Amino acid sequence: MRTEHPFMRQSSLDISPEELRELSSRVNELVLEYFSEVSDLPVFPETFGGDTLAQVGTTMPAEGVSVERLINDCRTIIKNSRHNGHPRFFGYVASPSTPAGAFADLIASALNSNVTSWRSGPAATEIERTVVRWLGSLIGYGEDVRGLLTSGGSMANMTALLIAQRAKAGREASRKGLWRSEAPMTIYASEQVHMSIPKAADVLGFGRDQVRLIGCDDQFRMNVGLLRERIAADLQSGLKPFCIVASAGTTNTGAVDPLSEVADVAEEFALWLHVDGAYGAPAALDESKRPLFVGLARADSVSLDPHKWLYAPLDCGCLLFRDEAQARVAFGDEDADYIKVLEQDADESFAFWNYGPELSRRFRALKIWLTLRYYGVRRIAAAITEDNVLAAYLAELVEQEEDFELLSQPQLSICCFRYVPPAMRLRLDTDAQENEAIGSELNKLNERIMYAIQRGGRAYLSSATVHGKFALRACITNFRTTRADIEQTLEIIRDAAIGI
Repeated sequence: MRTEHPFMRQSSLDISPEELRELSSRVNELVLEYFSEVSDLPVFPETFGGDTLAQVGTTMPAEGVSVERLINDCRTIIKNSRHNGHPRFFGYVASPSTPAGAFADLIASALNSNVTSWRSGPAATEIERTVVRWLGSLIGYGEDVRGLLTSGGSMANMTALLIAQRAKAGREASRKGLWRSEAPMTIYASEQVHMSIPKAADVLGFGRDQVRLIGCDDQFRMNVGLLRERIAADLQSGLKPFCIVASAGTTNTGAVDPLSEVADVAEEFALWLHVDGAYGAPAALDESKRPLFVGLARADSVSLDPHKWLYAPLDCGCLLFRDEAQARVAFGDEDADYIKVLEQDADESFAFWNYGPELSRRFRALKIWLTLRYYGVRRIAAAITEDNVLAAYLAELVEQEEDFELLSQPQLSICCFRYVPPAMRLRLDTDAQENEAIGSELNKLNERIMYAIQRGGRAYLSSATVHGKFALRACITNFRTTRADIEQTLEIIRDAAIGI
């Protein structure tokens, strides 16, 4: 029972020191157990729709349940989850959380700061502003940058597009709307751009059709010649180009656009340059990949996701930008009475609501700050470098095997390939007239293989379409993955093919 304080209200949700220690001990034990066993769990559980609720129940309790019951139900939730921390989880772009990051999230949740401004969270605001500078330095964008943490890359990209529009069109649109614009405003990105860019254009009112998708070269990088031609053509047609979005690590293949050349075009036409580095920007920590990111420092804004490749827990995205004043133009300076800032000191008057759409904001920075301080930059960089090395190793194995075909050479840590049974490969090599039909068969076969692997629990791959071919896609952003896991994954694919 809780210890009664003489002034404690009857409805207090505080609990006694003994109850607090029990709850803390049981939860801590569960988390430690998970970290020690995650590599041995099925990547994807043996479950079905409705299974979890059938076990934990759906009735909202009128009275509290025991800690024993809660922990058992949490065990069920863990058992029925997909485990991104498993060393053979290669689907999408989702790194495992470090233990340091997970415990930092517990501290942040206990503190429960609402990081709207320095006034609301003095320590949290100072930590976040420091982390933003650290992130800028880590990726080669520079330490003298501004920015804020977001829920992820989608929100960071959308915020960047709004800032870009206001920077190029002025703040009148914030009052009168885009319908008063003299001409439709256009955005330019490669055909490999992340879905969040057209989605943001839709949400912000530009329209998806105003995102001009530019063709790519044979390495899936934006064709700068085509970019320049399309901008010139749109200007000739009376449109108003305002932003180029370059990719620093595409979702499909990990391609990095020629950033310096794209920056030249942005300067030539006086356009805002935003670099979507949500996945790939942290790869700048790998010295062997650093040449790919030449030109990144010339961008007006950059997005990156620490929860994608700095091994931080969700959710944790970031938007970096250079011109603080332009960001403030996008989000106005008219404050409601209840958030009016009276502090005069520059640090104490700082408010994140002047730079992004969110007002309520959790203390996201602590998990990045604690992770970087616990491990140090060199250790994080080594993990990212090893991820890239393992993707190259997978590509090397694929090229050596007769029953696999490499579909894109990894630029970062994504490898796209497909399974090709020897008999079908022979048909491809000898019957050119049937290649289209055989290609369709291979697409269907690899789609079924991917599904079998995902539900089989031994590994997890996603998919991409590469030159019209259905590809098995392995994205390696996992500090637990080893060469043995890469080798085993190819055997798992073969096993899945045999079972189809």
